[in-house]
Amino acid sequence: MNTPFAGQLAAFATSQIQPSVLARQMARLSVLDWLACGCAGTAEPVSRILRDQALSEAGAAQATLFGGTQVPARMAALANGTISHALDYDDTHFAHIGHPSVAVFSAAFALGELQGNSLQQVIEAALFGMELSIRVGLWLGRSHYQKGYHQTATAGAFGATVAAGRLLGLNTDQMEMALGLCATRAAGLKAQFGTMGKPYNAGLAATAGVEVAQLIKAGFEANPGAMEGTLGFGATHHGEGNLEAALQDLGQVWLFETISHKFHACCHGLHAALEASRSLDLAAPEIASLTVRTHPRWMTVCNQPAPDTGLGAKFSYRTVLALQTLGKDTARLDSYSDALCRDPRLVALRDQIHVQADDSLAETAAHVTLVRRDGKRLEASHDLQAPVGYEAREARLLAKAAALLGPSRSAALWSVLQGAGSAADVTPFF
Repeated sequence: MNTPFAGQLAAFATSQIQPSVLARQMARLSVLDWLACGCAGTAEPVSRILRDQALSEAGAAQATLFGGTQVPARMAALANGTISHALDYDDTHFAHIGHPSVAVFSAAFALGELQGNSLQQVIEAALFGMELSIRVGLWLGRSHYQKGYHQTATAGAFGATVAAGRLLGLNTDQMEMALGLCATRAAGLKAQFGTMGKPYNAGLAATAGVEVAQLIKAGFEANPGAMEGTLGFGATHHGEGNLEAALQDLGQVWLFETISHKFHACCHGLHAALEASRSLDLAAPEIASLTVRTHPRWMTVCNQPAPDTGLGAKFSYRTVLALQTLGKDTARLDSYSDALCRDPRLVALRDQIHVQADDSLAETAAHVTLVRRDGKRLEASHDLQAPVGYEAREARLLAKAAALLGPSRSAALWSVLQGAGSAADVTPFF
């Protein structure tokens, strides 16, 4: 091994370690979630552009695009990574500070379909990749993200490389070299947030993983130590180099078990407040005032006070909570529309909602205080890191998939994902 970090990551990535039962269960739920988000995102403008580019270039029919038709695996990874993140409704991990599934599953299914891998092999390879991307996210730390890098794209590219490399059967030395080569390909900036460039970042990570793994398999040589060192990825991309946190209990504890799925079709910074207020069973006529306390980091991310578009609504505490109290389903995509933002009932209710920064709260937490018209005061808190029982999570994700795909299609897909078929058995659902 040439470097302690990349070498240990490569050893883990090529090992025969058995993932925990819960990690496997969560991975299957995340496949369902990724596929539902990808299928639902095909009509987005960025999705149409990527699909049109892929189809115009044609090429070998290797892997299926969301929306149908086969294209080369690298292009499928690029397009599908972008499309599945187009709605920003896919899973996240707060240690990773990003979205693990969109990059890694897009790479794994593209190669799995090309090679005829079993569904179990693809999901396991993706699980190793997503776990590694979380570990790389910890290694890079908050400073990397705060400086302007999008870890869905940067840490995600390393995870996509591991998933692809595992499916291609790279040995440990080859995997270490693949991670080194990925260091020169991983890229993505938060400057793209709010544009088509944000989901495209996820596609870049997915296609980088496929390309790098295929090149190393073909005999390409690169610097296996390019993640570390003075001129390495970490140093040049403002990484903190948190080796201890990144490697702690690697292979024994699966951080992917704590993946966070989105149950509301809006910025994840709003979810803790929505979950807290959900427990209060809010109803618009009863509200005199509603106060939300949240971590200061979200005040510049999702605190638009009076958006007039559906997209803006997804980044507004006052709007999403008003939607919720009016009985709108915040899990549905059509709840976020320009027309609803102009609804007089919503505008009036929004003025009764107040948002305050509170640095005593965790980034994943929110506190809601309701004062009813009868003077009664109710309070609730929620932390997205709080454990959610597997059965409850499964039920909510199945309901989400049914809303995005339709009940019969989502049920059929879930049945396939629980079986022992091949990666190709999933592609008819694309």
